[in-house]
Amino acid sequence: MSRIAKNPVMLPKGVEAAVSSSEITLKGPLGSLTQFVLPSVKVEREGDGLVCRAIENQPNASAMSGTMRALVNNMVTGVTKGFEKKLTLVGVGYKAQAQGPKLNLSLGFSHPVAHEMPNGIKVETPTQTEILIKGIDRQLVGQVAAEVRAYRPPEPYKGKGVRYANEVVVIKETKKK
Repeated sequence: MSRIAKNPVMLPKGVEAAVSSSEITLKGPLGSLTQFVLPSVKVEREGDGLVCRAIENQPNASAMSGTMRALVNNMVTGVTKGFEKKLTLVGVGYKAQAQGPKLNLSLGFSHPVAHEMPNGIKVETPTQTEILIKGIDRQLVGQVAAEVRAYRPPEPYKGKGVRYANEVVVIKETKKK
């Protein structure tokens, strides 16, 4: 069995869990999340925590039990604290502006880029070169951040583009004559 799955996911106060054979729903102070339970894993409630157990005679059941435990743990963190990704814009004239559920970007193209945020995702721009993407679903926050970064990924010669706040871009040396 996966070593990760042996640890139960503790439910803090204010978080309610509804477990069925096919899905799990968590409700917390920031909202509610639903996740389908993998067919080779059984999620059970034990005391004030949730335990993921592998079903015997299923291929990859041990690995999937650890995956399911990590997904449930991310759900608990999401409904209690939430997740956020920070992006920075590097380049002359690159700027971002949040307008409700839209993010308007000027990234050196001949046209502005407008990115529509999905439900459950909030975007903020503390400065013109910083973007904060917040939400309760970890996968969705990461996906939206990756989509915004994909408009202009950092290039290796000057480092211009959209990058994660902690991303290190290795600058290449230019060709010498």
